[in-house]
Amino acid sequence: MLGRLSVGIFVVACLASAAPLWAGISYDMVTVDNPGNADDTGGSSIGSVGYSYRIGTYDVTIGQYAAFLSAVAATDTYSLYNSGLDTDGNVKGIQRGGASGSYTYSVIGSANRPITYVSWFDAARFSNWMSNGQGGAGTTETGAYTLVGGQTSGTAPAANAGAAFRLPNQSEWYKAAFYSPNYGGTGVAGYYAYATQSDTVPGNLIGSGANQANYNNGSYSVTQSPTYSSSQNYLTEVGAFTASGSFYGTFDQSGNVFQWNDLNGVPSSTRGVRGGYWFPGDPDDLSSSNSSTRSTSYANSDVGFRLASSVLVPEPSTSAMVLTGLAGLAGSMIRRRRGPGASGIDSRRGVESLG
Repeated sequence: MLGRLSVGIFVVACLASAAPLWAGISYDMVTVDNPGNADDTGGSSIGSVGYSYRIGTYDVTIGQYAAFLSAVAATDTYSLYNSGLDTDGNVKGIQRGGASGSYTYSVIGSANRPITYVSWFDAARFSNWMSNGQGGAGTTETGAYTLVGGQTSGTAPAANAGAAFRLPNQSEWYKAAFYSPNYGGTGVAGYYAYATQSDTVPGNLIGSGANQANYNNGSYSVTQSPTYSSSQNYLTEVGAFTASGSFYGTFDQSGNVFQWNDLNGVPSSTRGVRGGYWFPGDPDDLSSSNSSTRSTSYANSDVGFRLASSVLVPEPSTSAMVLTGLAGLAGSMIRRRRGPGASGIDSRRGVESLG
């Protein structure tokens, strides 16, 4: 297994330009190697990937998505912001202010919880923005996916070849979650039932215990109480279950929120979701046996996303770092955060925490 890759994309604006300076975000990825692995023959019949690729260590976070909105959605032509992010007490995380043309976006609470209320098209536009270097408005319609006529529903296109960031297909997502080349001992490959490297139903205690996940096993993970409250935020920070990663080092592929995948990549009006989420009491929702599809326009409190890539994205060069420092003097400070749950943004980048 190769080590983790921390992929940093930094946007540098010319100091002489009147255009706003967007803050760069960091997105951590792991390498999924062992190409040519067999499908899972335990019933799913997926998981074989004939190449090495990379996938997000964590789900895309509220903070990362807020930075995206701040960069491209002053007018929000494509309805990238869903009001549930402010009104749904179970997952709320972003507040919008101002009027169309000058919208602003602020993080509510922790920026390191996973984003929800995102449709497949929202996730595709975030992928385009990342693939295009995190620029401003106009960077969301091509890149990973070619979106025509401002499309926000209907048939999802296939990913474009060579995209730096895109959504994983179902086998890529599945392999990263459940496969291990040493499942049955050194060199004996196989698939776990849960993305916590276990065939046993996970617990749900936040912290450093093994085989834990955010779901309701009779009690909610966040509160450890069976009582539901409409005002309680039930999301955990990404990577909060620090000893419950997959073989390749991904976190929260079982529990917290479902994540979009591109199924087999063929254009379709539905896309896949996998992984389970914070609410249900059925642990099978978290397991490798659970798979479902949603309309491409679906957006609710149970679904987020993580990104994948088959293309090497280099670390920023020394010259890029120098230019980033100069841009910081102009008012846009960029800081890379390390460790589980790092969103790569903070309040000094124009995304204010409301506590």
